[in-house]
Amino acid sequence: MLSARSAFRAVSTATHIAMCIAVLACRSEARPEASGTGDFRVALLTPGPISDQAWNAGAYQGLLRIHDSLGAQISHIQTKSPADFEENFRQYGAQGYSLVFGHGFEFQDAASRVGPDFPHTVYITTSGNRVRANVAPIVFGFEEPSYLAGVLAAKLTRSKLIGAIGGTELPPVRSSFLAFEAGVHSIDPSITVLTSYVGSWEDASTAKEQAIALIHRGVDVIFQNADAAGLGIFQAARESKGVYVFGANANQNDVAPDVIIASVVIDLPHAFLLIAQSVKDGTFKARVLRLGEQEKVVELVLNPKLAGAITPSAHAALDSARVGIASGRIKPPHLEFVDTTAAH
Repeated sequence: MLSARSAFRAVSTATHIAMCIAVLACRSEARPEASGTGDFRVALLTPGPISDQAWNAGAYQGLLRIHDSLGAQISHIQTKSPADFEENFRQYGAQGYSLVFGHGFEFQDAASRVGPDFPHTVYITTSGNRVRANVAPIVFGFEEPSYLAGVLAAKLTRSKLIGAIGGTELPPVRSSFLAFEAGVHSIDPSITVLTSYVGSWEDASTAKEQAIALIHRGVDVIFQNADAAGLGIFQAARESKGVYVFGANANQNDVAPDVIIASVVIDLPHAFLLIAQSVKDGTFKARVLRLGEQEKVVELVLNPKLAGAITPSAHAALDSARVGIASGRIKPPHLEFVDTTAAH
């Protein structure tokens, strides 16, 4: 893990990041928790704040869409530890909730332990491999747009040094980085990709320090998947001329429109609604739920405000890669998550 602590810490930086988080919190949490009128009840556990305008905010918007579209009663809790995961899964099961989302790979152990005790509640984890009678993971095809981001990054870099910064080293994050690097090297195998992890999804200051350290080494494009910590990466790019960053998990193009060249987007509201509808109408079957570009759940969204930075050659490379992925000619690499626990 790269670090350039203390040398880059400044009061103005902390103040700016705090202001950004406060603004995003107002945007994401302005709407109070809603209640439906029927018996269909859906809950969401997130590992971080829904003000991140990324992974957790997208999940909360999915919960709101389930309320609006299906009339569900909804509830949300931000969890802090694995003990919280299991405790809240059990509480929602005991309260008779129809569907509970644990938003992240880290929730799958708790879901597989709790699920058998509450067979009438469906537990969904976003990422993972554990399948039980009423427990299933959603596996997003995040590698496809990550590969495309790599193609674009390779076309943008002048230094032939590209960075990748993650929140924590979870398998889905490593998998997206693997696909991103493959996209980079499909254009130019001589480009170096430097990877680091913050160790947190919320520590924007440390994320900024890592980004600055990479930039000082010559990195001019950064692919990140760091949720709220990503705000620090955007700020580092803003303070350095000629550095582009990718948004992740949600369309973050408007969060820092002067430096975010594109966003690797998961349409979490659409994905959550697909699952909730199947649970409500009784057609849900526990399995690994794979959702990608074909289901219109993931995509690379270019930032129109930086359209001038993307050359015709870069557009042509992106179009070629998209066609190759759609036809099966290009298969972005990904990590296989094998369930090694007891038989289902």
